[in-house]
Amino acid sequence: MDSKTRAKLRSLANPIEAILQVGKNGLGDALQKQVDDALTAREMIKLTVLETCPEPPREMAAALAAATGAEVVQVVGRKVTLYRKNPEKTIIDLR
Repeated sequence: MDSKTRAKLRSLANPIEAILQVGKNGLGDALQKQVDDALTAREMIKLTVLETCPEPPREMAAALAAATGAEVVQVVGRKVTLYRKNPEKTIIDLR
């Protein structure tokens, strides 16, 4: 992802609320499934990594992105934003 696309996604991600929380269980199968389903439905999601999570937010973001085929848009504090294009139904226009 180039910097121009990332900047556009970051501006679009600013007003959205976090829809998932990552807690003490960390990266489990259930979380991967929820993130995958949410990315299919929305293309871009925001998560909150709680203090009880065993991994730091950046590592959790990279692991979730790798597990779901998404890209990390940004990590700010404990908020993680992920993006994955839905080939069947485009929601976010990156032009």
